[in-house]
Amino acid sequence: MEAIHTRSSDSGRAAPDATTPRIVILGAGPTGLAAGYRLRELGYENFVMFEARGTVGGLASSETSANGFIYDIGGHVLFSHYEYFDRLFDKLLGDEYQLLLRESWVWMCDRFLPYPFQNNIKYLPREVVLECLLGLIDAQKQALDISRFTNFEELIHGVFGKGIAKHFMMPYNFKVWAHPPKMMNKEWIGERVSVVDIQRVLSNVLLDRDDAGWGPNSTFKYPRHGGTGGLFERMRPYVDGNLRLNTRVVGVDLERKEIVLDDGSREAYDVLFSTMPLDLLVSSMFGDVPDEIRSKAACLRHSGSYIVGVGVNQPSPSKKCWMYFPEDNAPFYRVTYLSNYSPEVVPDATRQYSLLAEISHSDFKPEDRGSIAERTIAGMVATRLLGECDRRDIADTHVIERDYTYPIPSIERDGALAALHPWLEQRDVYSRGRFGAWRYEVGNMDHSVAQGVEWVDRIVKDDRANELTYLAKRGC
Repeated sequence: MEAIHTRSSDSGRAAPDATTPRIVILGAGPTGLAAGYRLRELGYENFVMFEARGTVGGLASSETSANGFIYDIGGHVLFSHYEYFDRLFDKLLGDEYQLLLRESWVWMCDRFLPYPFQNNIKYLPREVVLECLLGLIDAQKQALDISRFTNFEELIHGVFGKGIAKHFMMPYNFKVWAHPPKMMNKEWIGERVSVVDIQRVLSNVLLDRDDAGWGPNSTFKYPRHGGTGGLFERMRPYVDGNLRLNTRVVGVDLERKEIVLDDGSREAYDVLFSTMPLDLLVSSMFGDVPDEIRSKAACLRHSGSYIVGVGVNQPSPSKKCWMYFPEDNAPFYRVTYLSNYSPEVVPDATRQYSLLAEISHSDFKPEDRGSIAERTIAGMVATRLLGECDRRDIADTHVIERDYTYPIPSIERDGALAALHPWLEQRDVYSRGRFGAWRYEVGNMDHSVAQGVEWVDRIVKDDRANELTYLAKRGC
């Protein structure tokens, strides 16, 4: 596809020529919205965006329960690698945000310890501390060479040692991904996993020193109103004239270059920009699709989630932000004190607070939806987030279900993507975003926005060199 050129308008902004190709965008999550926003910013009008749901934001949207509590689809925080995202945040929210200092914890062995776990093992029972230290020392007898590991499980044992693997890394990662770590590749980790400095770990134990400073998001922002979804709702007015909500796409006709909607109608495109899950995009296509391409798409793995919100008629008992739960005494892997992010997500923050729990599920880790809310509350009691007597003060429970929440960086993934993306792009179909690119390591909100913006710059401005984010490289 050649770059789409625009002409200058009297205002100095680019304006579409009468012959500019029609761009169709599938999905109004962060990537699709950002692409639409950037197109309008460049003066490009010949596009339409289709969203199956009645709201924008995708996995970064928020829901309001019947009792007036606002819950995000997962424990999102806003930290950015991109100047463009920062400017957009400032424009959309102004001063209507909270600036928060991360306070994250791990619950295990009947106690909380600061995150990351491996730097704070001094809080654990002495026999567990010894097991973790001996395993770490044994693992680091060899110089660190990640290339010698063939999967994520091998990396866990080879970098962290048997003790840390046993007590935290293996059970926690299975709870998050709902896939055994041996099925995952090692290339995705990047800044997502804190590797181990053995001198730092030993010093923390021997000197009884806290160490909670690791991570790319030690401070973060959060919208004051509307939850995380409040940010993307503020993007909606910029694309409203090109946006069609409650419109599900059920097929893509590659030969006629048309999408098929669930009411049977068709919409023509010259360029298709899809943010729907890549496997579903390919399975929806008809025309000349080779069996190899369908097979590559079908091998992509993902997990889904239940997000359970719990509102309590009490003032918040803690200043914690979020907490990790590797053990099997609770179904969730992470819980967020969401009302600590903004007082506006509960009806009355002076006397109410809210917790947001995340539970992953897959064929490898099935979860019963009918009992998930009660099992979540029981897990909160078991991990002392709630006392048994606090049950009477529960004012709200709300369950959000999504089938696609984590694109798994499986062993097969990179080979599949190397075949799928070029094949699609040869047919003027571009797949981007958390599940469009299927690269979890660049699946945060800022990454997702960047993928939409960078793609538009590639297509409209012929700026191919800077479409880095979907390639799992950091953009600008």
